[in-house]
Amino acid sequence: MTRLHDLLTGRWFRQWSGWFSDPWRAVPVLGVTEILAWGALFYPPVLTVPRIAADQGWSASFAMGGFSLGLLVAGLVSRHIGAMIDRRGGHVVMTIGSLTGAVGLFALANVQGVVAYMAVWVMLGVAMAAGLYDPAFASLGRIFGAAARRPITALTFIGGFASTVSWPVTQALLTALDWRGTYLVYAALLAFVAAPLHAFVLPRGRAAPTPPTPGGEVAPRPAVLPARGSAFLLVATAFAAYAFVPSALSAHLLAMFGRAGLDAATVVAIGALFGPAQVAARLIEFTFAGNVHPLNVARFAVGLVLTAFAMLFVFGVSVPVAAAFSIMFGMTNGLITIARGTVPLYLFGPSGYGLLVGRIGGPWLVMQAAAPLVFAFVAERSSDMAALALIAALAAIALVCLAAIRRPKG
Repeated sequence: MTRLHDLLTGRWFRQWSGWFSDPWRAVPVLGVTEILAWGALFYPPVLTVPRIAADQGWSASFAMGGFSLGLLVAGLVSRHIGAMIDRRGGHVVMTIGSLTGAVGLFALANVQGVVAYMAVWVMLGVAMAAGLYDPAFASLGRIFGAAARRPITALTFIGGFASTVSWPVTQALLTALDWRGTYLVYAALLAFVAAPLHAFVLPRGRAAPTPPTPGGEVAPRPAVLPARGSAFLLVATAFAAYAFVPSALSAHLLAMFGRAGLDAATVVAIGALFGPAQVAARLIEFTFAGNVHPLNVARFAVGLVLTAFAMLFVFGVSVPVAAAFSIMFGMTNGLITIARGTVPLYLFGPSGYGLLVGRIGGPWLVMQAAAPLVFAFVAERSSDMAALALIAALAAIALVCLAAIRRPKG
């Protein structure tokens, strides 16, 4: 009778609708869709591209060039995606991104010819711009406003498991099906899981620009910098310079350790340290760094990876050094992923945050696209250590830019 009374009086409905309107629902929703987006669009090419090249009779570099083209396109359209999220919301833009990714992956599974292959990657580049971390950060910024730091950190903690999930699943699908069947499965996941979650479950609200204090008074708006001029240029340059680091190292670090004399099993074990270190750093940031300005978190993170490079240059490649490098690199990347969302929010404020994230994400994605090719070119023409020195120099540029930024007063 009590349950019937609750149902008739609408108590259950009010409880359910209250949860349904809770903005924190955005975090698990985007956590699931980020794992799907990264797992379907970003991580599989490492395993699928060699098979695509062999099946189509193309060179591996040409086949991987499609993925690089996709990242380049993502960088070019990133600011427009962010501006659209400011206007329409992530529930609209990220739904379109998921459906675009599904169509693109379906087309990739049926592609014939070099022109069609590159055209498909252009479409997938748009899908990445509308489906990976930058639009998710923009969506959280729209939903939470100035209070988006903890949701962003929580999202990256969940999303950090994307590679852990994607690579084993992709390998299993490739074994059971083939690369075409694998991409059809991922297309279905984006169309029938990610898109509905974005469209129907992701919160649609927008944070109030000046939330009231517990006493009922309007809270003073925190001082922010204008999103232009030297401050913005330093932020964009810092993150663009750092973007070269994870992109180049993810593509070449383990192979470089192998060329330095480490056996294959050891190299794989060292590579496996990256993911847990990345997630652990995000958990530590979420738990203990709530009162630390994100700019200081970013500075610490880049300083950590520069320390790792110095250790590698001084002591050379050995198992302990390589393992320590992988852990420190993973921790840095885990913290910088958070900082990409929180540093602009704290420095420039939540107004127009989607466009802001897109403007910063554009150069990031372009550098990410170029890094593996540039690293390979330098390593082939000179040495692995010369290529690592180039990466360390770009990390140093990032740290200099971050150190030069002056926080707003007030």
